[in-house]
Amino acid sequence: QVQPVESGGGLVQAGGSLKLSCAASGRTLSSYHMAWFRQAPGKEREFVAAISRSGSQVYKDSVKGRFTISRDNAWNTVYLQMNSLNTEDTAIYYCAADITWTARPSYSPGAYDYWGQGTQVTVSS
Repeated sequence: QVQPVESGGGLVQAGGSLKLSCAASGRTLSSYHMAWFRQAPGKEREFVAAISRSGSQVYKDSVKGRFTISRDNAWNTVYLQMNSLNTEDTAIYYCAADITWTARPSYSPGAYDYWGQGTQVTVSS
């Protein structure tokens, strides 16, 4: 079992940057596909970015070129670097782990087995 724990959220002005971290106890995160999702008030949880076991990355179209997902296996941590933030990025951001042996990470929240508690990101105009 793995328990992700997010950190790094906060309040930032539009155009600014934040770096989210997802650390985990238990199993090694490099064994899993890892993803970031977000949920804004009144909206469904949506895919943001994912990184496969091999390190390949996929992104939601609206964050391509602004967000970067990475992993540091030595520290058992996954990161989400967010640049050029805008008010539409305001949400609770969740880290999730997919422990199944699929070839590619999924865009669907239902495919992920373990979730963190989330970290709030608020972008002010």
